[in-house]
Formats: sequence, structure tokens, C-alpha cells
Amino acid sequence: MNKLELLQIFKETGALLEGHFILTSERRSAQYFQCAKVLQYPEYLSMLSTAIAQNFRNLPLDVIISPAIGGVVVGTEVGRQLNVRTIFAERQDGKMTIRRGFDLKPGEKVLVVEDVITTGGSVKEVLAVVESAGAGVVGVGVIVDRSNGRVQLHDNQFAILQLETVSFDPAEIPAELARIPAVKPGSRNIK
Repeated sequence: MNKLELLQIFKETGALLEGHFILTSERRSAQYFQCAKVLQYPEYLSMLSTAIAQNFRNLPLDVIISPAIGGVVVGTEVGRQLNVRTIFAERQDGKMTIRRGFDLKPGEKVLVVEDVITTGGSVKEVLAVVESAGAGVVGVGVIVDRSNGRVQLHDNQFAILQLETVSFDPAEIPAELARIPAVKPGSRNIK
């Protein structure tokens, strides 16, 4: 599927929003990818997860891990397709951690799966959690890379859709964007 067809699916499902958004990184943007909106449809969840799973199918994998909340659905489906144990990391007191009885063992081979990256902050936090457990990351798979490939989180990184989505430092918001009330639709502040 090409970039235009994918963007059309995101638009039709309401997953590509336009307005004034505060991203997880705190940067501002006129576009926001709410991947949960596209992933609610089984055919799109399957299609997008298959693209990631196919890319990493030949790697030895022990665990798939995703940052909560955004990456959990796609990470779980990638894990199901690859028949690999799947867990997630989440924030506790503002710090990314593994909870709920999940664990990583030293030496385990881990694939990190995320829905959207802009700066890659959440994935970087998950990479640190994996490393601190003594496990090893063998790749990073994402649905949408808003950095158009500029954010390199791992040597073996795959994105289904790479595009340049402009974002702004909060101190440098263009006047036309500043006139629109800002909303923060992401999951960063969910307790």
C-alpha cells in the first residue's frame, strides 16, 4: 500500500486530525495521528500489524514491548502474529517502567513496537527500561514516523509510513496556529 492510500485510510477513520495539537513531546502541530482510531477496525489493525511483523519475522525474538497506551494494541497484534510474548511499559510517577507482573530477563531479545513517533521520546524511555533489565533490543517498529526518518532510535528501525509533519517549539508557534485553541489528545497525562 502506498503513502497516499495509507493517508486516505487515516483520514477516513478519523485517525488523522487537523487543528492545533500539543504532542507528547510538548511540541505543537497542526496535524495529529490518533492511531487508536484506525486500529479499532480489525482489517486495518491486521494490515498494519502484518507490515511490522513481516519486517521482523526472521529475527530471533523473545518479547515484544510497547509503550502504553498508544503502542499496546499494535504491539499485542504484532506479538500474536509472530507468536511472541507481548508486554508493555507504562509511566508510574512520570517514569517509564514495567509493572503488572511483567518482566524482562537478561539476554532476552526484544522488539519495541509503537504507534507514532515524532521525537521518539517514549520509545527512548522503553529502550532504557529494556537495557536496564539486561535484555537486548533487536529492532523498533512503528506505524507512523512523523520525523520522516530523521529520528533514529535503533539500527534496525522500520516505519510503515514516514512523513514530514511540521511541529513547533511552544515558544515559536506561527500566528495562524496560535489562533486555534490547543488540545492534547495523547495519553501522556493519563494516570
